[in-house]
Order: sequence, then C-alpha cells, then structure tokens
Amino acid sequence: MFYHLLKYVVLGPLLRLLFRPRIEGLDHVPASGAAIVAGNHLSFSDHFLMPAVLKRRITFLAKAEYFTGPGVKGRLTAAFFRSAGQIPVDRSGKEAGRAAIREGLGVLRRDELLGIYPEGTRSHDGRLYKGKVGVAVMALKAGVPVVPCAMIGTFEAQPPGRRLPRPRPVAIRFGAPLDFSRYAGMEDEKAVLRAITDEIMYAVLALSGQEYVDRYAADVKAEREGEGARGRRFPRMPLG
Repeated sequence: MFYHLLKYVVLGPLLRLLFRPRIEGLDHVPASGAAIVAGNHLSFSDHFLMPAVLKRRITFLAKAEYFTGPGVKGRLTAAFFRSAGQIPVDRSGKEAGRAAIREGLGVLRRDELLGIYPEGTRSHDGRLYKGKVGVAVMALKAGVPVVPCAMIGTFEAQPPGRRLPRPRPVAIRFGAPLDFSRYAGMEDEKAVLRAITDEIMYAVLALSGQEYVDRYAADVKAEREGEGARGRRFPRMPLG
C-alpha cells in the first residue's frame, strides 16, 4: 500500500513535475510475468524515476548502506526503502554477489519485475562502465528476458554528491527485450556470462549514447579517490 501511495500520490506526481520525463519504448516492458530491467545508473534519482513511469511494480536490489545509516535520518531512509519494496544487498565480501543473486531470483520466481544496475554503482562521471555478470546469471537461471533501459539527463539533474536535484527534463528509454534462452544451462560458463553481460551493456549504450569504458566503475572510482588522497597528503609545491 505504501508503494502505491508513493508512486501515485506523493513521489510520482512530484517527480513528473520536476523532471517532465519523456518516456520511450514503454511497451517493451512485459505486461506480466518475470523480467529483468537492466539500466545505466547516473543518479540517486534513478531509483525513483524509473518505478514512477512503469505501469508495473518493480523491485530493485539496493545497497545495504541505505538501510544501515545512523541516527534519525538513517532510520527514516531505511524505512522508506523497505516500504518501497527495495531489497538490501551487502556489496562487500565474497558472499555478496551470491546473496544478491539469491534475492534477485526470489523476486523473479514471484513473476515480478526486477530492476538491476549491472555497473554495480553510480557512474561518477556520466560514462557507461563495464557490467558485472550477476545479471546474466539471473537471466539464465530464471529463464527470463532482459529489458535494457537508459536514463538520460539524470546525471546533470543530480550528479553524485548533490543532495537535491535540479529541475530539468529527462528521458527514459526502454529497448526491446533480450532473449538468452539459447544459453540455457550454461550459467556456470564464464565466457557465456561475459558475452551476455556485454550484449546487455551494448544495448544500454545504444539507447543512452554514453561514452563507454571497458572497466568496472568501482575500480576507476577507487583509483581516482586514491589519487585525490595522495594529492591532499603531498600537495604540489610551487616552482620558482
């Protein structure tokens, strides 16, 4: 009930007013049955914009940090995400990937829509990064189609680090469902999982028009943060 209250009464109308989203290819999202919607991830606003425009309910695997924040703000954030039907996933440790897959398969077994960001984290610079193969594992194990989705303009509206979004038009594009049934039973083949994931990311790229980086976003982000930390520790001395 809270999910529908947010979508149709509270957040949905507000998001449409702020972003005036242009929606393309919505008919590509199946009207019933299980499916994965795999999209790029540019902004915190993505979590709410896509569900607001879909006709069906969609459940996202959300990072566990949204559910474990301290203080009153942390508790309110956790309550909000739980009420909206989002599932916390711990992204640290070897078991993290398997836990995310188990949770995702549970959603798909209920014939629901599962939302996934294959990049694993928000893009820090607006580019599209290499996808992680968990989306391919779930698509094969559940035997479901994958609908590519591109969020366009949300990075400019609310880039990482900005608390409140700038009101501006955005676009949300859905592509034709990708069928991977030809790979049934091959979810343990690393080369197959990589090929499927790359095909999904290429479809997202074709919709978004982003620059593509064949590296994991988390690795590039960690490198940049490390370079920044070294720069603060050893400031460059002026010459002359």
